[in-house]
Amino acid sequence: MKKIIVILSLIIIANIAAFAQKFAYVDTEYILAQIPEYKTAQSELDKISVQWQKEIEAKYAEIDKMYKAYQAEQILLTDDMKKKREGDIIAKEKEAKELQKQRFGVDGELFKKRQELVKPIQDKVYAAVKAIAEKGAYSAVFDKSSDLTILYVSSKLDKSDAVLEYMGHKAGGGETKNGSGNKK
Repeated sequence: MKKIIVILSLIIIANIAAFAQKFAYVDTEYILAQIPEYKTAQSELDKISVQWQKEIEAKYAEIDKMYKAYQAEQILLTDDMKKKREGDIIAKEKEAKELQKQRFGVDGELFKKRQELVKPIQDKVYAAVKAIAEKGAYSAVFDKSSDLTILYVSSKLDKSDAVLEYMGHKAGGGETKNGSGNKK
C-alpha cells in the first residue's frame, strides 16, 4: 500500500513539474529612470507643462483683475455697461478654460507631446521585455511599478537589468530601485 502511495505521489509531482510555469517581474519605473532619452523627454514635458500652467494662471489673474475692477465700478455703471463687462469677464473665463482643456485635457497638447516623446521609449522597453520573456520562456512578466500587488517575490526573478542591457543601456546607472542605494 505504501508503494502505491509513493508511486502515485511521484506521478503527481512529475505532472505538476511538467506544467510548471516560469514567472518574472520588471520595474518599468526603474528601467525608464535608467534611460537618458526618457529623462530628457520627461524634462522637456515638465518644462512645457510649467510654461503652459503659467500662461493659464496669467489668464486667470487677468480675469480676477477684471472682476475686481467691475465690482469696484459696478455702482457707477449703467445696466448696459454692466452686462457688457459681465459678458467680457465670462468670455475671458471661457477662453481660459478652453485653453486649459486644449493644453491639459484628455487628448490635449500635453498628452500628444507625451505620446510623441515618451511612447517610442516605452515601446522599446516593452519590446525588450517581450524578447527577454520569450528567450527565458517566461509564462508571465509582471510590472512591479504598476498597481499589481506582489506579496512576495524573489529578487532572482527581477529582469529589469536584463531589459536595460538588452536595450543597450547600463544597468544600475545611478538611480537605484528603492531610492536608498540598494536594489530591491
